[in-house]
Amino acid sequence: MRVAIIGAGISGLACADALRAAGHMPSLFEKARGIGGRMSTRRSGSGGPAISFDHGATHFTARSGPFKALVNDWQARGLAAPWPAAGLDAWVGTPTMNAPLKHMARAHDICLGAQITAITRQGMGWACHSERKRFDGFDAVVLAIPAEQAAPLLSLHDFEMARAAMGVPSRPVWSAMFVFPERIASLPDFLRGPAPLVYAVRNNARPGRSDAEHWIVQADWSWSEAHLAADAATAASAILAILETAAGEALPAPLLSDAQRWRFAQPSGSDLGHLWNASIGLGACGDWLSHGFVEYAWQSGHALGEVIAVADRARPAARAHS
Repeated sequence: MRVAIIGAGISGLACADALRAAGHMPSLFEKARGIGGRMSTRRSGSGGPAISFDHGATHFTARSGPFKALVNDWQARGLAAPWPAAGLDAWVGTPTMNAPLKHMARAHDICLGAQITAITRQGMGWACHSERKRFDGFDAVVLAIPAEQAAPLLSLHDFEMARAAMGVPSRPVWSAMFVFPERIASLPDFLRGPAPLVYAVRNNARPGRSDAEHWIVQADWSWSEAHLAADAATAASAILAILETAAGEALPAPLLSDAQRWRFAQPSGSDLGHLWNASIGLGACGDWLSHGFVEYAWQSGHALGEVIAVADRARPAARAHS
């Protein structure tokens, strides 16, 4: 069974892993130049060695049995490590947040820089269309992308699924990145709040990171929504002022200052887990079908992959009794 998975974040990769384990052939399409979604990593130079910023998810939890087993395997491979500063169950990828996802991706056929703008039925199968190319011959399609991006693709094929996606709005988050010339002694390695701060993370305090003093600072969704139209430089300058307020002192001028706007960072969430229409072979997974955390996104994709595999095994039996 050939399955097209649109989106190569952790939910899409988890779905692909489950399908491949069951003997199927998933192909992933990712609009970005790299995999990971909000677990991706940005590399920036500051006049010296390049520094990696985990500018999306700052950490993840591992509490459920199957995901804990996977994370333990990552740890054994040197791809993840606990980070107690963020909580007892907190983990980070090593040496970057997307390292575990790069390991997952090695097993799969992934087309990067391929933004799928439409999906169409071809007889009993599917085709995926980008602006320049059509990819066809698929038995099923999985949308592992934010709800706002999934809804228009779903709407022409399953309105109930599209309505579910339209009912889960996402909120934006600005994430700023700074390199400082010296250690900021007035701040802990991990700071949660106060508003409008969500997290401030001394990235070099995490396992496997560069020694340079570099920080990731995330503003909350209400501040980010109010500054949605700002450019990256303006947002970074404003977030630096927020960090200075939290530190209670003026900070040294950053050697590097940048920001990333995550437009669909915080889905309001649902309890659906995943979506699957077996009659046409169309599904969706992701953190918006749960409650916005990395572990839940993995659970959503993994569960959908298993459901698709079970549905495919049942098809010959159903035909035999028809």
